[in-house]
Amino acid sequence: MTVNIIETDALIIGAGPVGLFAVFELGLYDMKACLVDVLDKPGGQCAELYPEKPIYDIPGFPVVTGQGLTDNLLAQIQPFQPQFLLGRQAKTLTETESGWVLVTDQGDEVRAKVAVIASGGGLFQPKKPALPDLEGYENTSVFYAVRDTTRFTGKKLVIAGGGDSALDWALFFAPLAESVTLVHHRDGFRAAPDSVSKFERLCAEGKAKFAVGALKNLVGSAPNLTHVKVTRKDTGEDEDLPADALLAFYGLTMKSSVIEGIEPENEGGLIRADTEKFETSVPSLFAIGDANYYPGKQKLILSGFHEAALMAKGAFGYVYPEKKFRFQYTTSSSALQQKLGVA
Repeated sequence: MTVNIIETDALIIGAGPVGLFAVFELGLYDMKACLVDVLDKPGGQCAELYPEKPIYDIPGFPVVTGQGLTDNLLAQIQPFQPQFLLGRQAKTLTETESGWVLVTDQGDEVRAKVAVIASGGGLFQPKKPALPDLEGYENTSVFYAVRDTTRFTGKKLVIAGGGDSALDWALFFAPLAESVTLVHHRDGFRAAPDSVSKFERLCAEGKAKFAVGALKNLVGSAPNLTHVKVTRKDTGEDEDLPADALLAFYGLTMKSSVIEGIEPENEGGLIRADTEKFETSVPSLFAIGDANYYPGKQKLILSGFHEAALMAKGAFGYVYPEKKFRFQYTTSSSALQQKLGVA
């Protein structure tokens, strides 16, 4: 079997928003990157689980969807022509005299001078309701993420969950779907108070319904759903809710993404990183985004962008040890503007 060998300056494990922006920051200083991700497309959780969910705290964007942010980041890094190994899981990472060698579960080999862990807290998977015959309905009538809102327009929807995702999508689809019924196990939510107030108004106006109870089973000839059977908490009786689709938002569960061969210092399963270069306890190994920990850490995308910028400065010393790092503003450097195609 022929081994796919890639040689690059920086290996980035994780192609979520922070990993993608790291390509840009590295590229500004002429460092090439290769990204490895277990998903089959870039964007991480934003693209896989929340592609159409609005994000409000990205500087310069009053609102942007998860997929919109991913698309913009991909356009931003295109001038630097990063390499992607998607649908691969990072298996072993080995330190060598010249840097790092990563081997994927498919036998790919990436050789780089620095390694950057941007894999978040692990491999995230949606929590699924404990329903019989669930698999037969998945991706046709039962969904854990909304990737195409038009698919649910004019449909009878049952949305399960009590967090922000469940409330956000109930509010979004109320004017678009034939009917929206939100099911939660208690009369209370773990969501933004404003969203709760808006949903309560929709229910009072008869534009949405709320059922306090537990999902019992799915009704219909798989994969086509006709009803969702719910056991009401107040009466203990079963009720069939008309449904063309069930959207289940019970949060995420994390599957460990520990990579064999490295043991940087950690804190509660997260990798300790300094706040000067976001380098770990292992030289030339960096950790950015939700994968890392340091005092005052905030798990925000914009914080990860900041970390990526300082990481690139630290990586420069390993990739170009003979050169002096010189910061350049993209607004004033003609060389950078030419590289970005805006000169």
